[in-house]
Amino acid sequence: MALAELYTQYNRVWIPDSEEVWQSAEITKDYKAGDHFLHVQLEDGTELDYPVDPPALPPLRNPDILVGENDLTALSYLHEPAVLHNLKVRFVESRLIYTYSGIILVAINPYKQLPIYGDAIIHAYSGQNMGDMDPHIFAVAEEAYKQMARFSNQSIIVSGESGAGKTVSARYTMRYFATVSKSSSNAHVEDKVLASNPITEAVGNAKTTRNDNSSRFGKYTEISFDPSYRIIGANMRTYLLEKSRVVFQSENERNYHIFYQLCASAMQPEFKHLKLGSAEEFHYTRMGGSTTIEGVDDRANMIETQKTFALLGLKEDFQMDVFKTLAAILHLGNLEITALEDNHLNIFCELLELNSDKMAQWLCHRKIITTSETVIKPMTKPQALNARDALAKKIYSHLFDYIVERINQALQFSGKQHTFIGVLDIYGFETFDVNSFEQFCINYANEKLQQQFNLHVFKLEQEEYMKEDIPWTLIDFYDNQPVIDLIEAKMGILELLDEECLLPHGTDENWLQKLYNNFVNKNALFEKPRMSNTSFIIQHFADKVEYKCEGFLEKNRDTVYEVLMEILKESKFRLCADFFQDSPVSISPFSSTISIKSARPVLKSPNKQLRMTVGSKVLCTVLLCDFRSSLSLLMETLNATTPHYVRCIKPNDEKQPFEVLLCRKRPTGSPSPTYQWTYIEFFSRYSILMTQQELSFSDKKQICKIVLQRLIQDPNQYQSGRTKIFFRAGQVAYLEKLRSDKLRHACIVIQTSVRGWLQRRRFLCMKQAAITIQQYFRGQQAITAQALKQTWAAIIIQKYCRGYLVRKLCQLIHVAAVTIQAYTRGFLARKKYRKVQYKWDFSNWKQRLLCKRDGDKGSNPCYFCLACRLQKKIEEQVSVISHFQQKLRNFVHLPAIDTALCSRLSTEDLEHLNEDGELWFAYEGLKKATRLVILESHFQSQKENYEKEIEGLNLKVEHLSQDINHLQKLFREENDINDSIRLEVSRLTSENMVRCSQAKHVSVTLQYNPKLLVLQSPQKLALYFYIMNLMTLLYADLKPRGVVVNTIPGLPAHILFMCVRYADYLNDADMLKSFINVTIDGIKQVVKENSEDFEMLSFWLSNTYYFLNCLKQYSGEEEFMKHNTPRQNNNCLKHFDLSEYRQVLSDLAIQIYHQFILVMENNIQHMIVPGMLEYESLQGISGLKPTGFRKRSSSIDDTDTYTMTSILQQLSYFYSTMCQNGLDSELLKQAVKQLFFLIGAVTLNSLFLRKDMCSCRKGMQIRCNISYLEEWLKDKNLQSSNAKETLEPLSQAAWLLQVKKITDDDAKEICEHCTSLSTVQIVKILNSYTPIDDFEKRVTPSFVRKVQAMLNNREDGPQLMLDTKYHFQVMFPFTPSPHALEMIQVPSSFKLGFLTRV
Repeated sequence: MALAELYTQYNRVWIPDSEEVWQSAEITKDYKAGDHFLHVQLEDGTELDYPVDPPALPPLRNPDILVGENDLTALSYLHEPAVLHNLKVRFVESRLIYTYSGIILVAINPYKQLPIYGDAIIHAYSGQNMGDMDPHIFAVAEEAYKQMARFSNQSIIVSGESGAGKTVSARYTMRYFATVSKSSSNAHVEDKVLASNPITEAVGNAKTTRNDNSSRFGKYTEISFDPSYRIIGANMRTYLLEKSRVVFQSENERNYHIFYQLCASAMQPEFKHLKLGSAEEFHYTRMGGSTTIEGVDDRANMIETQKTFALLGLKEDFQMDVFKTLAAILHLGNLEITALEDNHLNIFCELLELNSDKMAQWLCHRKIITTSETVIKPMTKPQALNARDALAKKIYSHLFDYIVERINQALQFSGKQHTFIGVLDIYGFETFDVNSFEQFCINYANEKLQQQFNLHVFKLEQEEYMKEDIPWTLIDFYDNQPVIDLIEAKMGILELLDEECLLPHGTDENWLQKLYNNFVNKNALFEKPRMSNTSFIIQHFADKVEYKCEGFLEKNRDTVYEVLMEILKESKFRLCADFFQDSPVSISPFSSTISIKSARPVLKSPNKQLRMTVGSKVLCTVLLCDFRSSLSLLMETLNATTPHYVRCIKPNDEKQPFEVLLCRKRPTGSPSPTYQWTYIEFFSRYSILMTQQELSFSDKKQICKIVLQRLIQDPNQYQSGRTKIFFRAGQVAYLEKLRSDKLRHACIVIQTSVRGWLQRRRFLCMKQAAITIQQYFRGQQAITAQALKQTWAAIIIQKYCRGYLVRKLCQLIHVAAVTIQAYTRGFLARKKYRKVQYKWDFSNWKQRLLCKRDGDKGSNPCYFCLACRLQKKIEEQVSVISHFQQKLRNFVHLPAIDTALCSRLSTEDLEHLNEDGELWFAYEGLKKATRLVILESHFQSQKENYEKEIEGLNLKVEHLSQDINHLQKLFREENDINDSIRLEVSRLTSENMVRCSQAKHVSVTLQYNPKLLVLQSPQKLALYFYIMNLMTLLYADLKPRGVVVNTIPGLPAHILFMCVRYADYLNDADMLKSFINVTIDGIKQVVKENSEDFEMLSFWLSNTYYFLNCLKQYSGEEEFMKHNTPRQNNNCLKHFDLSEYRQVLSDLAIQIYHQFILVMENNIQHMIVPGMLEYESLQGISGLKPTGFRKRSSSIDDTDTYTMTSILQQLSYFYSTMCQNGLDSELLKQAVKQLFFLIGAVTLNSLFLRKDMCSCRKGMQIRCNISYLEEWLKDKNLQSSNAKETLEPLSQAAWLLQVKKITDDDAKEICEHCTSLSTVQIVKILNSYTPIDDFEKRVTPSFVRKVQAMLNNREDGPQLMLDTKYHFQVMFPFTPSPHALEMIQVPSSFKLGFLTRV
């Protein structure tokens, strides 16, 4: 896609502005080819028609999602306004001073002490990959340290202008190496390396108009490491000391710090012989008019300088020699060229032990030697002053070199260097109103460094392309080789300068004229100023610089008259005499230890460095030759190492902390970066642009390629590698625009639906309200007299109608009720009547029969017989029924009875008897009940049978269990026999070793217990050796997972106490003392040998704790006997008080506990950050953003990493192991609390240092992970351990990421809720808050200031990081053992048959 096509509506551009340099504007109308104006709207709402030229359209602004990125190479547009705006957002708004720019770390001087350099920060960056954490100087140092251990030698190049913070950055890198790579020796080499910084700063740094602690020399420090990558020594090389500062300082500048420190200490007794005074009294220290620095105590710094001298092993006599030389220079500066005797000259000669007459003569005269004679010629006053200043500069230069050599000597090491890391603290590109010889040398060095940087960048890009199988061709870029050739090539500027220095009457003007003749109109990089004949202009890689030629020759010659040097050679002050020897021998031992092979050839410097002019005896050292030689060696060293770059920037000249950046021209010449995304990152970010058909493919890599072909028509704008996609500038912004447009369209659709629904709902509400109003209004209008009459008539009609209907219904109900009653009463009457009629007929019939019998006696006997027979049948039936009632459960003869009854009763009889059917129904119910009882009886019989069978089976099981127990007993006895045999074999095979150890212990014991030499019987000696065997078994053979150990918790502890109890029973103090000493030594030994074995440490922590409790429980003291049984009280010690040994055991238990905690922390610490921060278990909350050079994945597949489940599994392992080893519950809770504190502290510290993790979605994930930990505590019943409270700071930080951060109420809520976070921590999180997409809002600086103002009353420290090394105080509660000693079974394998139950 063409760049012009990106100038569409809603996109933003940068418009040049005279006040703000660059101003943001939004395009209000699409730009079309041929348009002469770009319609934009400024941020303040102003409409503007910006005139444009198609070849030079205003630079596009990056999407907001990319603003504030850790790496500038993550920006889609990497132009000047984009770089400045990103740095401004990070520096001014987020208060972040470090930013990556590819392989460069950009460091902006904050002019304020920040809490980001403590040991906790160092440990947080140690071991981390570069890019995983926020940009930091420690991240660069860690990367160099890891690559040194993995590959080869490294270099860290720290550059920048004066006042940008180069010295501090270099100091922090060396401090990092000293912290993470502690020396194994007791020499504290790393402390000595750090101690070299204050000394070199005192003698090589000074206050300038731009910086209060400006380095006036370049320094390359090689830190040497052994094969274990620990510091063993260091070596320092210096470049181009600004000697002119010794004799001249500009306004508001100072000389080197050491002079002012010396003057501030002049009144101290040890310095009185130097005859110094205040700095205002000396010419060399008062020239700048500023002898003090605000906030700096020169006297305190002098004490610090002396301490660092002592730390390096430079004793007081050496220090005093240095101070004498420095005082002599100050007195030399006060020397006046007069006819009278000068007191300062006498003091100068006295301090350096020189001949004052000769010195006075030759400071004012010069010796001219010709072929025929020698002429002594007096000098003018300016010449004499120049000679004085030249001598002062020479002495200070030699003193500086001498101090550096002595520092190198103090940092020397024996043996061979394995690898090294070099730290280069060198001046950056400089351009002032007046630029002279020093700026020329500095910019020349920067040209060389820039060339090395360009080649290194292209080498890295080439390796990346080859790794990704991407074809590449050589492209044009700004190469500064022509500038370097202009300076150092044959007949170049340097050679012409050296040539002019050889001439007796060479001048700056003659040299400048030669430059004009050779380069003007012949070399495009060299120009002659229009308005000056004393200057020349060179086009450097960064800018054009105009140099004034005045003083070039003098500074290059570095002239000192030989007569003065001869006087100094004759000095009785050894240090001064050694300075001016003809062939001084370097005392540095590093020339033979450092071997460097250059990767590229470098220009050789001339061999002639010492030249003699004609006509005067002058010692003339050509300074540029020395500088070129040292610079060549430096470039050779850098080419042989892997460089890391730190670029320091000065934000403003007023030294105001976190103020707006000045507009500085960005150095050109660097190649345009390519933007690289892994396929996983691209898929996660731009899946919203993919169609359903494209998403149906399983290969994500293929999906990304198909989508790119559809979205970016020009294949030259991107390249697909093996694991990454490479984009040209602007393509990522184009993709972000498409993504934003898609999201904007989706938002519009959602808004359309929601707004339509809201409007429909509002319309329906309004309609209903209108209808209601209409009803009431119409009703009000309809209320008239006629309407009232009609309404009353209607009510009357309704009354009669409703009454009629109710009466009719009531009548129907009445008729129905009467009918039902009639039928019911008739039925009941008939039934009663039939019963009465039956009785009457029967009695009447009986009476008639009787009467008839009496009347017709003998005439008809059948009637009487029939009645008797019926009566008999009724009686029989009644008896049968009663028989059934009495024998209901006896059903054996029931069928027979039923048959007999049926046979005895005929059909007619049954009909007569069951006229109403009642008897028949009773009979049928009786039969059903009979069947149920039969079934119940059958089930009961089966149940009894089953119970008998179960009882028989139980008897068989009991017999089998007895057999199994018997077999197990036999098996255990056999195992005990096997164990005894094994132990005996082991004892016999190691008898020599054991006997030697026993003999050693015996000899030691006999030294302190001579009574053991006189034994009443050999049984005691045998007992002693049995104890030694017990110790060997317990400490060497017993394992935490042993079968014997799992019987009861603390079994070894109980056995040890039983031995103590036995010695107490024998009342043998020597035996008891020896046994306890051996026990303590044995525990120490096993802990030492298994210092990384968590199970073993847990096992012996538990047993040491049990042993200590046993000593307390059976000590006989009342406070420990409260919970004892009477039998346990009888087992208390009778003869000895072991309180002292209890204290020793308590200290030992604390030591084991701390080692135990340390092992747990080491096992879980590497899981915390990946599991708590990086792993995303919640679906739909992840959001990848464009990443820069420093954070690029190397594989398309997700690598295995630790998750929250890994942490929970590790915690469960710790918990189960502690429980298996019988660790006391209170100790277990304390250990869990310590682990939870570590988890919270490490996670929170990492959150502080990872801006990419400070988002609302990450806060949700952290809170979810905390809930998992809380559930784990609840599952293990550890809520009372207070472990949850240790996670409160992390929980509040997660809440802070999720809460709204806009209004005053939000700020007040934050202050009230975040009580466990300090002010620094709250502000850090707010400043680091990073939106994941364009729909989240950033935290405004005004809101942060508002919160900070509300928190001012808090009394908390400035510390940002939590101390992950902090340990809670351990408490060992007394818990009496519930096991009685007489009930403990001692395994036979322990061979403790001599123990007696007492």
